[in-house]
Amino acid sequence: MRARAGDEAAFGRLVAPLRRELHGHCYRMLGSPHDADDALQEALLRAWRGVGRYAGRGSLRSWLYTIATRTCLDAVETRRRRALPVDLGPSSDQAVLGVARTEVAWLGPYPDTGITAGPLGPHARYEQREAVELAFVAALQHLPGNQRAALLLFDVLGYSVAEIAAMMATSTTSVNSALARARRIVAERVPALSQQQTLRDIGDARLREVVTAFAAAFERRDVDALVALLTEDVTWSMPPLAEWYAGLDAVTDFAAEVPLGICPSWRSLPTSANGQPAVAFYLGDDRTRAHHGWSITVLTLRGERVAGITSFVGADHFTRFTLPVSVAEEAGARAAR
Repeated sequence: MRARAGDEAAFGRLVAPLRRELHGHCYRMLGSPHDADDALQEALLRAWRGVGRYAGRGSLRSWLYTIATRTCLDAVETRRRRALPVDLGPSSDQAVLGVARTEVAWLGPYPDTGITAGPLGPHARYEQREAVELAFVAALQHLPGNQRAALLLFDVLGYSVAEIAAMMATSTTSVNSALARARRIVAERVPALSQQQTLRDIGDARLREVVTAFAAAFERRDVDALVALLTEDVTWSMPPLAEWYAGLDAVTDFAAEVPLGICPSWRSLPTSANGQPAVAFYLGDDRTRAHHGWSITVLTLRGERVAGITSFVGADHFTRFTLPVSVAEEAGARAAR
């Protein structure tokens, strides 16, 4: 095989079909698209250096997942776990737009274009889109690296316990123990009904109506229209801001005081992230000027209402989502209609 003989172009062609699913695995392990970029680059470099030792006894995919998992485990040992504002403390009782906490390693949103369905083994419990939902990825960050890897390799990718033990250079007993502990923690943090099940129940047409109404409420700065879409126990967080709000009263006060109160003008574009509906929001000084990227806002639904709003603040997210970093007033208005 040319790659084994040192042909770098041949190696690139060999691994190209697996890059996207490996990147998704690294994201689930690390909770950050940027960290996933670094881990995948390092894993492929390790694979390239070791390709001469790949004997072809197992599948190329399993070999690459082994290298990617071990690379991520090394990263878990040296980097802080990714967090959401809810992980840092109680909800805020004051409607303020806080200061970014740059010392916190924040969970990042993942564009749906990166979600790919590779072949799954018989033990897989999760759909690929379920496995990048915010609640699931956030829950994973509370697990030690070995538990995180065991859960993903077994429940998401469907490898057997024996295969995982070989991949992680450990015993089947250790893998089973890690799986049991990981499942307990994840079950405590992830709703029984996944967003994928919820979205299927709602249907595409009704989902578009809800997302369009949510975006329109911002553009009209209509607090009542926004509140009508929310559950009683709705939460709203805005990483990298530490403040977050819980309950309809607190969220209503915050919406009225800050984003729909003091912020002059909003424009929006529909998008999707982490297998969930999302809206890219642009903020402008007034309706006649350019609006600049403010957040990728991911919606978590319960039934036909919004139960969670997670606004990932920062124009840097827009490039990864292949969205413009700014929009003219006319473009934003056309997209909203």
